[in-house]
Amino acid sequence: MPRSAAQPSITDLDPAPGGVAAVDRALGLLRTFEDGSPRLGLAELSRRSGLYKSTVLRLLASLLHAGFLVREGEAYAPGPTLMRLGAQAQPEDALAAAVPPALRALVAATRESAAFHVRRGEHRLCLYREDSPQLLRDHIRAGDLLPLDRGAGGRVLMAFAGARGRVYDAIRRDGVVVMSGDRVPDLTGVSAPVFGAGGRLLGALTLTLPTTRHQPGFVGAVKDAAQALSARLGG
Repeated sequence: MPRSAAQPSITDLDPAPGGVAAVDRALGLLRTFEDGSPRLGLAELSRRSGLYKSTVLRLLASLLHAGFLVREGEAYAPGPTLMRLGAQAQPEDALAAAVPPALRALVAATRESAAFHVRRGEHRLCLYREDSPQLLRDHIRAGDLLPLDRGAGGRVLMAFAGARGRVYDAIRRDGVVVMSGDRVPDLTGVSAPVFGAGGRLLGALTLTLPTTRHQPGFVGAVKDAAQALSARLGG
């Protein structure tokens, strides 16, 4: 049921003293995801925030433009800007402390680009990234959203979320995967899962490189790096 014109929104009930109402409402809209909901539709955002749908749509336009939210079909999910800010706000977080050094070590050993991907709704988010020192490389950055169903990192995330099929069975069996041209032609990815306490999947450690530079030894390097990182994170 639509709220009446006399009924204040959640943010109207607790405005910031001396603040800006539109900012309060935008932040209130972001806080509707605090319960861990991966994505919410317009009607649910309106219900949770207590704002009219027309107001929510205007706020969404700004939040989408700034990358605080992303659109997934008819729903909305937290975006890369929000994830980057969250990572910066918790510098002592275990991932923030452990992953970047692991990526730098892998790049030093292989001279190829390394990244750490996590699932974000129906996409994967490049949470951390270390570039290859070589000029010819892919140009993904930390904060970029990539397909979940294409590319080595996405395949690993799907495999350990229970996806079915021979590819995913092989990933679960081997603990590593090599995919060539799965997301971008002439690009190869080598990826392995990273686990935390209780065997919980934390993300995928991925090496990406031009297919012509792929070496068999990269498979072992990535798998070993992922296992070492898992051990450091309690997995």
